[in-house]
Amino acid sequence: MRVDLFDFDLPPENIALRPARPRDAARLLGVRSAGLFSDHVVRDLPSLLEPGDVLVFNDTRVIPAQLEGVRDGRDGEGARIGATLHKRIDLRRWQAFVRNGKRLRRGDVIAFGADVSAQAEERHADGSWTLYFAGEEPVEVLLERAGRMPLPPYIAGKRPTDEQDREDYQTMFAAKDGAVAAPTAALHFTPGLLDSLSARGIKTETLTLHVGAGTFLPVKAEDTADHAMHAEWGRIEADVADRLNAARAGGNRVIAVGTTSLRLLESAAGEDRVIRPFAGDTAIFITPGYRFRAIDGLMTNFHLPRSTLFMLVSALMGLEKMQSAYRHAIKEGYRFYSYGDSSLLLPKG
Repeated sequence: MRVDLFDFDLPPENIALRPARPRDAARLLGVRSAGLFSDHVVRDLPSLLEPGDVLVFNDTRVIPAQLEGVRDGRDGEGARIGATLHKRIDLRRWQAFVRNGKRLRRGDVIAFGADVSAQAEERHADGSWTLYFAGEEPVEVLLERAGRMPLPPYIAGKRPTDEQDREDYQTMFAAKDGAVAAPTAALHFTPGLLDSLSARGIKTETLTLHVGAGTFLPVKAEDTADHAMHAEWGRIEADVADRLNAARAGGNRVIAVGTTSLRLLESAAGEDRVIRPFAGDTAIFITPGYRFRAIDGLMTNFHLPRSTLFMLVSALMGLEKMQSAYRHAIKEGYRFYSYGDSSLLLPKG
């Protein structure tokens, strides 16, 4: 499909630079396959779902994966290098998107400060590098010392990252280190909201998908067939898969909280619509025409124009429906992107 079909104009004032407080006070747009849109707040969610529904959360934890450093001065003055870690390769190696990467050669050492350094080992076809972190301390410890939270460019370009972001850009489910972007739909949840959902008879499950920095990359191709997705690592435990399959067999709905949960569930489901245990990489790319196997709904924030995630929600609800929903959201002043408001998409509603 033509990528320009997924374009739209967004006024800059609709881009959220800080999250709503409290988290569940964010607005929530209800979108169903039939009928008008409905305007709510996130704390209304229990009344919008049915007893027996299952919400599936991503329990990945965002690490401070953005680094600023200086390359060793092999040709005199050292070059300034920026690195955003993207995907773990092994205990000491990460694939990273590098700013000023043309100044790097294989074997160069980048000093990131706070006694943290990494060697540039290999340049990949997409321009990213494999970085090897020196020392014996776990890389996560080094990042806590030298790294910053990797806010999306549309936020970081308007204000500096600060200590508040270390709390704001982390969901209450965050448990497993490895993401370099938050599963932002879950940022809206609070313990009180979970209590209300439980009282309504709505169940919850968790899986893990370590979100990579590729989620921020624009689609540069003119046709979706020419776009290559970056792989991300995920896991669904066998007992979780069993409970989700049992819920659907009993006539209940599985609703992904965030596109990361959705993408992993769809990666784990077969043509028979059975969700299987999963551990490994996924580079699934969902566009209109895709037949969903694992989910019956999605809670998600509002996405960038021409992005793979706007393509995904258009695949779920239909392109015209989502274009209309986004026009409504913009007109009504909904806040967009990572720190913005949310939507509940129910294709069979």
